[in-house]
Amino acid sequence: MKNWLKSLITLGLIYQFANAEAISVISREEGSGTRGAFIELFQVEKINKKGKKIDNTTKRAEITNSTSVVLSTIEGNKNAIGYISLGSLNDNIKPLKINQVLPNAENIKNKTYPIARPFNIAITKNTTQVTKDFINFILSKEGQKIIDSKGYISLDTTTNFQKTPIKGKITISGSSSITPIMEVLKEAYVALNPEVEIKIQQSDSTTGAISVLHGLSDIGMISRDLKESEKEKGLISEVIAMDGIVIIINKQNPINSLTKEQIKEIYTGNITDWDTLK
Repeated sequence: MKNWLKSLITLGLIYQFANAEAISVISREEGSGTRGAFIELFQVEKINKKGKKIDNTTKRAEITNSTSVVLSTIEGNKNAIGYISLGSLNDNIKPLKINQVLPNAENIKNKTYPIARPFNIAITKNTTQVTKDFINFILSKEGQKIIDSKGYISLDTTTNFQKTPIKGKITISGSSSITPIMEVLKEAYVALNPEVEIKIQQSDSTTGAISVLHGLSDIGMISRDLKESEKEKGLISEVIAMDGIVIIINKQNPINSLTKEQIKEIYTGNITDWDTLK
């Protein structure tokens, strides 16, 4: 090949590389229930020959420790991609369709949007009476109506909440994905029972589980299924709602839909620039 032709090809490759828009992969921290559900549902997680689960999230990923940080990072970076709870969506970022299906409550209920997970609370058999009363409120028609109104997927129930005079303290800790709806449920419950004090500490699902097991919290917010090891130690879970995991990008990004396989390839590091997806 002539030298001038080689030079042109080289220059073309350099220009193409320089103009490729590298994908900024945003992921959650280890211990996050949202991350655990995401890597399982998108098959970023693999099981090795010894039966151990391996998280294959690319080492290029920027790790954030809360839903709010994911949202602000995506909003400020036109090349970023991340994932959050359906109920945490706002107008400052852009939700992606998956396999051409929009993430919303209706599509999760009719199972056309395939990326959904349970919102759990975790307790032990030593749960206090006031904690049980609050849980009864969450699972009642009144509590589920609140969940539905905030964009989460409510459970089918016909049970009305029976208010009784009660007082005490409840400490809740765990998932940042569940925290926003738990704050609203807390406000509604305390309005009915003003002598009950509820404190909510946002962290992650694993921390929530550990806090309950160590007696530091009455309720753990767990945005994934309980692990067998957690069950063996005495944790009991209760589903309070269903939630979709939404893939989000910056509003300047022209892409509207990706496949599950493309998301997997991005998060395992096999697709690294947006031009590949256009």
